[in-house]
Amino acid sequence: MERSYLPAGSSGALSGRDNQATLADILERVLDKGIVIAGDIQINLLDIELLTIKLRLLVASVDKAKEMGINWWESDASLSNNSRELADENRELRERLNRLEQRLEQLGSGDGEVEHDG
Repeated sequence: MERSYLPAGSSGALSGRDNQATLADILERVLDKGIVIAGDIQINLLDIELLTIKLRLLVASVDKAKEMGINWWESDASLSNNSRELADENRELRERLNRLEQRLEQLGSGDGEVEHDG
């Protein structure tokens, strides 16, 4: 006795539009729901661990990532248009901090007067 596992009226072919998902449909689903790919690579030589690489990949839309609490790109200076300005400001603040620390050391040792930073 032969049994058919196909729905009634189906020819079994995947040629219909209803049965096929286009690449755009699949991409839309992945970006809407998100997908995580994780894997570890470990290189050992004579039972001595030489290298371990942990790979984690998240594919999602920006909205979905924000919904999950992931927004690192908003504060990454290398991805920002004003990254040069931030780097300059950071350098200037470090120089100012160094000058202030040197003045505090001078005050502690009583070597002389301290100039005001302007």
